[in-house]
Amino acid sequence: METVSIVLFLLLAVVVSGAFARMLPFSIPTPLVQIVLGAAIGLSTSHGVELDPELFLFLFLPPLLFLDGWRIPKDELLKDASTVVELALGLVLMTVVGMGFFIHWMIPAMPLAVAFALAAVVSPTDPIAVSAIAARVPIPKRMMHILEGESLLNDASGLVCLRFAVAAALTGTFSAGEAALSFAWVALGGLATGVIVTIAATRAKAWVTKRWGEDTGSQILVSLLIPFGSYLLAEHMHASGILAAVSAGVTMTFAEISRQALAVTRMRRNSVWDMVQFTLNGIIFVLLGEQLPSILAGAKQTVALTGHAAPWWLGVYVLAIVAGLAALRFIWVWASLKFTILRKAKKGDGFQSPDWRLVAATSFAGVRGAITLAGVLTLPLVLNDGTPFPARDLAIFLAAGVIVVSLVLASVALPMLLKGLTMPAEPAKQAEEDNARIATAEAAIQAIERHQHALATDKVDADIYAEAGGQVMNLYRERVEGLSGKQSDESRAGDRLLREFRLVGVRAERAAVLKLVRTRRIGSETAKKLTRELDLSETRYHG
Repeated sequence: METVSIVLFLLLAVVVSGAFARMLPFSIPTPLVQIVLGAAIGLSTSHGVELDPELFLFLFLPPLLFLDGWRIPKDELLKDASTVVELALGLVLMTVVGMGFFIHWMIPAMPLAVAFALAAVVSPTDPIAVSAIAARVPIPKRMMHILEGESLLNDASGLVCLRFAVAAALTGTFSAGEAALSFAWVALGGLATGVIVTIAATRAKAWVTKRWGEDTGSQILVSLLIPFGSYLLAEHMHASGILAAVSAGVTMTFAEISRQALAVTRMRRNSVWDMVQFTLNGIIFVLLGEQLPSILAGAKQTVALTGHAAPWWLGVYVLAIVAGLAALRFIWVWASLKFTILRKAKKGDGFQSPDWRLVAATSFAGVRGAITLAGVLTLPLVLNDGTPFPARDLAIFLAAGVIVVSLVLASVALPMLLKGLTMPAEPAKQAEEDNARIATAEAAIQAIERHQHALATDKVDADIYAEAGGQVMNLYRERVEGLSGKQSDESRAGDRLLREFRLVGVRAERAAVLKLVRTRRIGSETAKKLTRELDLSETRYHG
């Protein structure tokens, strides 16, 4: 019962923190508010949350990584694939090696393997935290796509590196050759497992749906189970469950294209996954704050491991690690952009040198968040011989400090760097969208005409079918004329006004439905149906 109460209390804290973040007159990232609220909870109660590292990793990471892989724009990811790979793989490896040696040099009491483990957990970035920070100063779309793609891959690469570092700390040995072979199996096995599980699950789901119909609740539940199934199967095969969850999410996009679910299923499933993402990310940051008092309480004992007596040395180490991460990221981003310019120049493509603020903004956007915390909390409690894992509390303290400091720095620096920043021009997507809408409208007109003829041959009242079909086809013909350039400026302005008047009408209908409910002139079921129709209409007209 106590566990259930703690879970419910954490969920309430996530809701309250989101409300506080919106109420504040100045912009503070929601993750920071959640950390502060979690710290207040930790200070005000004697019942601390004891986290099981393996359970924590299993509950939080698979669904979050699966959703990242599912929702990331694939075309944009492929367009900037080279940049994303350079950041997600090259930068992570350089960070693990460079920061690992740097941390070990700075804190000799921390074993080299543990230093590499700490470097591995602070290498992944968190785009959700960046989005929250830049809520009032929107990040350019292409930059955000790069950050999302980087985060998707560096989550996996950083946590795979963490796995090898922990194994080295547990066994006390490390072989580069064995690590390379093991990495190949861990990576390829994890990726293949995610793909196979997703394809098998979606095909089985489509087979059942085709024969016995679609149940929305079951469809949503299957999508929730896929990341956990992929993770467990991969881990059972000693492959990477993290990469399995990522590849399962990416595969889900393509599997859904060929096996479409009902519209109501997609809408409800999106809502469920939005809730899952909001809840899990919120709980992770609240838990970070809740753990901070106990981490700080042990600061004196923790700093003793470093050979110092004053706890403020821990702050110095945190700032040094943040500075090292920022410097490595700035150098890597600058070098990556320079190589991109050289490649473009050799091909004869015009490519302007980027504004220094773009490099700086991309560097500061490397905020650490949920994945870093989830990763560091999975450090084992004991070694294979039963002795305590060396410098575990110190690693957790430094990782938590890096998360908080990077959030604060980015919340201050990003808005200033992004304000007025212009990104290189991107090809407009409007023509592509218009062509797609024209093609779908023409296909609809042809289908309606065929259906008209089929009904007319079987029925006597052919005029009724012709009139009904003509009314619907006129709507599609208006779309084709409007998007193919045949519409005048006055007509386009009229369409905008028509959309505006439709929204006014929808809002009036909504108010009328509310009044009917309050006066008990309609029942809740009717009100629910009408409200859903109005929601769909309002979404359509807003688009």
